[in-house]
Amino acid sequence: MSPRILAVSDRPDLAPLVARWLVDAFYRPPADMTTEAMTALILAPPQGPEESFVLFEGDRPIGTASLAHDDLPSRLDLTPWLAGVFVLPEHRGRGHASALVRHVEGFARAASVAELWLYTRTAEPLYARLGWQRAGLEQNNGHEVALMRRRLDP
Repeated sequence: MSPRILAVSDRPDLAPLVARWLVDAFYRPPADMTTEAMTALILAPPQGPEESFVLFEGDRPIGTASLAHDDLPSRLDLTPWLAGVFVLPEHRGRGHASALVRHVEGFARAASVAELWLYTRTAEPLYARLGWQRAGLEQNNGHEVALMRRRLDP
């Protein structure tokens, strides 16, 4: 059975699950982000083309990724962003993150987005394999992160 990807706007009941995944995976103290606050962000009216997606294997949600207006506080000049790419640990290594990235890229392309941004501490090789290019280094919560971009126009 091949995985399927659904938009959270079509399944808002998934927002708390996505929020829990993101808070647990990406926010560490002293970051002030709760599951409730993240759920509210996911369900907030979009600022331009924004959407969160959930990848299912059978009936089980196993991963997420989003197109976000902003994601890195030091680079509010850049928009939009591939953000919050997460796959449950027991489902990693099967191409699910790549499928989510490609899905968000397709959504962005359909919304006439010419360029996407992301930042990562640990997954630069994954994104480079998918055609993303390093655009520099930034600081986020005291850590150096790779800033990457992907041109989407033909």
